[in-house]
Amino acid sequence: MKLRLELFVTDVQASIEFYRRVLNFQEIGQASADYTMLTNGEAAISVNKREALGHDHPLRATDGERLGLGVEIVLNVADIEGFYETTRTRGHPVSELVLQPWGLRDFRIIDPDGYYIRVTSRHRA
Repeated sequence: MKLRLELFVTDVQASIEFYRRVLNFQEIGQASADYTMLTNGEAAISVNKREALGHDHPLRATDGERLGLGVEIVLNVADIEGFYETTRTRGHPVSELVLQPWGLRDFRIIDPDGYYIRVTSRHRA
């Protein structure tokens, strides 16, 4: 089984730019102003216009409601230190790199629509 996330966003192009420039994802196929799939290794994230959701769709956020509330997107990388240093230089705020009590090192970042992302890796002593 593989997992693919579909995020409903305000500005598809801004999301494409964020995932490409900041988190090193690549577009699959032709980018569109309505829908684009991006991948990085086995991670796949599709960005879709918020307006694609019907008015009665259970995922549709109301005006002012934060998108992705209650969801943490976790990206597991092999070289957390290298990925962290590269991500920090790309002009988007990131948290500090932290060793968690459960043995993982991670940092946090929020995408342009407020989706919360944790980038993590097993700590090597």
